[in-house]
Amino acid sequence: MKKFFMYISMFLITIIYLVPFYILLNVAFKPTTDTSSFWVPPRQPYLGNFINAWNNAKLAKAFLNNIIITFCVVAVVIIIGSCAAYPLSRYRTKLNNIVYMFCISCIVVPPLTILVPLYKLIVDTTGTSTYLGIILPHIAFQLPMAIFLYTGFIGSLSKELDEAALIDGCSRFAIFYRIILPLLKPITATIIIFVGVNVWNDYTFSVFFLQKPSMYTITVGLSQFFSQFSNEINWVAAGCLLGMLPLTTLYMFMQQYFVKGLTAGAIKG
Repeated sequence: MKKFFMYISMFLITIIYLVPFYILLNVAFKPTTDTSSFWVPPRQPYLGNFINAWNNAKLAKAFLNNIIITFCVVAVVIIIGSCAAYPLSRYRTKLNNIVYMFCISCIVVPPLTILVPLYKLIVDTTGTSTYLGIILPHIAFQLPMAIFLYTGFIGSLSKELDEAALIDGCSRFAIFYRIILPLLKPITATIIIFVGVNVWNDYTFSVFFLQKPSMYTITVGLSQFFSQFSNEINWVAAGCLLGMLPLTTLYMFMQQYFVKGLTAGAIKG
């Protein structure tokens, strides 16, 4: 009986997650002239929405902007996060504990609470509509979670690895680069997915900091289809499907590391 309710719960949760995706597919493959309910599947798949979304939202440039911004943020977060987590995990001094607790406390700070002063800072430093002006805020907000996960994962690794390497004459940098870093693949994959999804799908920072059409990301580009006098929901649905393909593909290649890294990274902190 207990297993029956468990399977029922799993089935209902799956349905809840699949229903929006089902509606998205229906709307994306229907022509704008089709006024039938979004629950009714299209009689014949219509690909014109994808063409219109790609051309009118200039998704080619938007994809390039997304790739540049996401890649830079993920790369910097991984480098700084892993390097910072190693001493925080291995040396539990009072200063390191304070730094670690400060990083953890930053996780609970919603970005919207400091959006106004942050926007003023970006404007005053002429950072609007530049890659640097959007990349640096993303790094600042994504780095605390990366440090938290890396610190927990490194804490689950035996310190005997470090001690054996020290006996062999390795420096601390060599220990981290040659021994610890190769063992961080699972948690690195988890961080790539977490940070990549957050940055790729960001709208709040992008709509404020990227004001030139040539700098629009996918989310900002698709939002232009909504206005006071028009609502091209079919184009938006098609654009959303195109926008989710890169990260979906990335997750399929990294899913074997995702759960392992997330679980291990939460063991210690």
